[in-house]
Amino acid sequence: MSAIDKEPVKRAEKALKDFDQSLSIIELKTSARTAMDAANSLKCEVGAIVKSLLFKTEQNYLLCLVAGDKKCSLNKLKKIKNLKDISMASPNEVKICTGYTIGGVSPVGHLTKLEIFVDNSLERFNVIFAAAGHPNCVFEINFNKLVQITNGKIENITE
Repeated sequence: MSAIDKEPVKRAEKALKDFDQSLSIIELKTSARTAMDAANSLKCEVGAIVKSLLFKTEQNYLLCLVAGDKKCSLNKLKKIKNLKDISMASPNEVKICTGYTIGGVSPVGHLTKLEIFVDNSLERFNVIFAAAGHPNCVFEINFNKLVQITNGKIENITE
């Protein structure tokens, strides 16, 4: 079974197509499990790879879409949300909330409704790539469309 036929990839693809018919999933022959792997596979800068990182807050979960060459800042997240406690979600929590496993977490098509922050440093690229439900599947999009499709808030969330 090809990665493109798996349920999580189909879910990501449906979210993309519902938003814009021209968006499509690229199946890579090589892994895009890490931002560096994805950049090598796509021959692009590592910063143009969107990392989808799930954080756990006192009340809920927060998905942060961060440039591949940046690190998400817990302190900035705490300030924005005015919370004392924010931590990385566990692999199991990621699977339950998003329906995706780590390495293939897509910014779209989640099982639960998530608040989403989009790292403003992604704006420097004309084209960015994000995971599409599987470590070998990605999609290409621009910054403005990523913000629209995710209904994300643009924030400075990196160190």
